[in-house]
Amino acid sequence: MTPLTLLKAWLKSLRGSRRALFPGAQTRPAHPNAEALQAGLDLSSDGIVLLDNSGRVVAYNSCAQALMHSPLGDLHGLDFWDAAAEEVAEEYRSAAEEALLKTGSHTFTVRHAFEDQWVDYCLRRHADGLLVTLKDVSAIQRVSRSLRHSEASNQALFDAHPQAMWLFDPGSRRILAANNATAALYGMAPEMLSALFVESLFPDDEGAALLDSLPPGDFQQETRLCTQKKADGERMLVELTCSSVQWALRPIVLVSVTDVGARHLADAHLSRLNEELEMRIEACTGELQRSRGELEAFTSAMLHDLKAPLHVIVGFAATLAERHGGSLDAQGQHYLARIRVSSLQLARLIDDLRTLTYLPNMPMTPERVDLAPVCQRLMDELRKREPARHLVLEMEPELPLICDKTQLSMALACLLDNAWKFTSRKEQSWIRVALMTGGNPAEIVLSVSDNGAGFDTAYTGKLFTAFERLHSSVDFPGVGLGLAIVKRVAQLHGGEVWAVAADKGGASFFMSLPQDSESAGRSPPAV
Repeated sequence: MTPLTLLKAWLKSLRGSRRALFPGAQTRPAHPNAEALQAGLDLSSDGIVLLDNSGRVVAYNSCAQALMHSPLGDLHGLDFWDAAAEEVAEEYRSAAEEALLKTGSHTFTVRHAFEDQWVDYCLRRHADGLLVTLKDVSAIQRVSRSLRHSEASNQALFDAHPQAMWLFDPGSRRILAANNATAALYGMAPEMLSALFVESLFPDDEGAALLDSLPPGDFQQETRLCTQKKADGERMLVELTCSSVQWALRPIVLVSVTDVGARHLADAHLSRLNEELEMRIEACTGELQRSRGELEAFTSAMLHDLKAPLHVIVGFAATLAERHGGSLDAQGQHYLARIRVSSLQLARLIDDLRTLTYLPNMPMTPERVDLAPVCQRLMDELRKREPARHLVLEMEPELPLICDKTQLSMALACLLDNAWKFTSRKEQSWIRVALMTGGNPAEIVLSVSDNGAGFDTAYTGKLFTAFERLHSSVDFPGVGLGLAIVKRVAQLHGGEVWAVAADKGGASFFMSLPQDSESAGRSPPAV
């Protein structure tokens, strides 16, 4: 039998017997169903206390005694309020007795602070007395308290957030809540905002059109640029960001408001500045192109016009040396030699200037090139100029890479000419040409090294600058444009140049040259 069935049977037997159950205050009932009733009550997970019409305890289970926190051992025959904890009786007795007289039932919740326990008391009157049920609701109370705390925290965050935000019901379009930033933006108290409909914040009929454009049901985020109306009638350009959220177990719309009037003016001003800047850049670019064209024309004309009289000087100096060199004294022959050397140096300068000027306009034709025969040809030309010199050229039988052959031949000629010149005072001189893999797998580095005079590392930054010379022209003649041409060729190929001086004399010059991975040849040896 269930506790409820036993309870009904107990009450029925009470109505049948109508006899006193308690001859004395502490005497247990001698009813034949008492043991069965007690067993049934003890099976219940809730506390149950049965009272007679006078409010005395007829029966109870152990759960009830634990939840009542009664200091007494046996509760049978005691007045319920005497059996309960003293603080519970003092606080709830009057209200409970009044409610039982009026409605026949009363419910209240007691918190036992020391144990942090919450207990629900439910008193219901019936024909033969009172039924008191007690239920431990601590878990529910804790969740409820946590929920209230969370709601309070969320409300505080909402109110204190610097971004203006308000909530409205999409059905009625009434504003439900607004934070302090919104009140400051619109110039009205949050309570005033909460009494308005959304359309009140829009001038004319803009509000209805904007709200009708929002997607029905749940949506993540919708942004609209529109006009809003403040409390004093002033209008402002704002950006409204709307999103659907749950609030008080129903869907509402959260609106975030950003005043973009100043930003809009700034954007317009910036747009005007950009247009003016583009016009100025276009004008400056046109002027620069015209100046560049005039400079190129002037350079071309100057180099061409210089070349003709220079050929005349060189030719007459050669003729003078050939026909009348024997009749000149030592001083005259020295002067004539100086004229011829200076003329040749000027011719070299004009050629290098022309090369440096026209390099950017030369067409780029990358192709697979073997530099070994190119180096050999350039070295043969250098040996023809000084047949008596003994110099060892070190290089692999093949030096394959992808490049513009014409441009790289110019750069290689400058590097080899430098190495030939600066090793001229060495009894045993050598030049090494090699290819190596660069820091980037898609590039190859060309290196030209020698055991010549080297350079002062303090002036490394000036090596590849036009007309910069680190050695006297008396010791090592030259015009100072060779390495500038090397740098320009490397840049046109998308690479870089650098140099390293050896500790005991000599130098190494490097050019990084990006390669086409599909058409590059065998990998060069790492050195």
